[in-house]
Amino acid sequence: MPPLPWCFFRNFSRRTSCPRGETLLYYLIIALDGPTPRRRARGKDRGMEEKREENQEESRQGSKESGEEKRLPGQDAYEWVQALVCSVLTVVMIFTFAVRLIGVDGHSMVPTLQHADRLVVLSPILYHDYKAGDIVVLRKGSFSMEPIVKRVIAVEGQTVDIDFSAGSVTVDGVELDEPYINELTFTDEGTEFPLTLGEGEIFVMGDNRNHSTDSRDTRIGAVDTRYVVGRAVALALPGPDSLTGERDFSRIGLLH
Repeated sequence: MPPLPWCFFRNFSRRTSCPRGETLLYYLIIALDGPTPRRRARGKDRGMEEKREENQEESRQGSKESGEEKRLPGQDAYEWVQALVCSVLTVVMIFTFAVRLIGVDGHSMVPTLQHADRLVVLSPILYHDYKAGDIVVLRKGSFSMEPIVKRVIAVEGQTVDIDFSAGSVTVDGVELDEPYINELTFTDEGTEFPLTLGEGEIFVMGDNRNHSTDSRDTRIGAVDTRYVVGRAVALALPGPDSLTGERDFSRIGLLH
């Protein structure tokens, strides 16, 4: 059956006063006559769109395969080495400027710390607002160039007094409760008391009070915080026990 002119259907619809596309005859003729010009245009557009999508997908696949083929031999190994070097440099920077491992030399901090304990120390970059009770590492050339470990007893503006006959320590007139010491403070090492600390100064003593050289000694005295290497925050590796020679790994942890 030859296609009927589209104008025939349009004129027919007008003559019958029926809305275009809503009569049974219209749909029947459409089925027999084939697609209208508009339907053919839509079909053509749809086909072009599908072809364009197929071309884009093929282009993406080609780019991916091309990228995989362009990877040079040994490139994975190079990237792995690069990541390893960056990690090592990061660790070195941290342990140079932020965190340090420092060993305890001597028995002045018994029972809190033992000889040869290894401490994690935060540099003044990370922690410099020292307060009573902090364990600090300092280096003062008038006494020793080696780092020494002590506990902060008082800070700037406070007044320290020690009654060596009673073994008591007071700060600003209040006697300290010191559960961390090995024994009461009976040893006088020359510093005059009461002692008021100036700006930026701290007063330090060892927990093993009668076997410690600290701020009671005139060679150390009140310590300027610029001499502080850092604050010890944790015990990383315990030293061997002075009697048994064994390490007590249960001591590893934060310092108080």
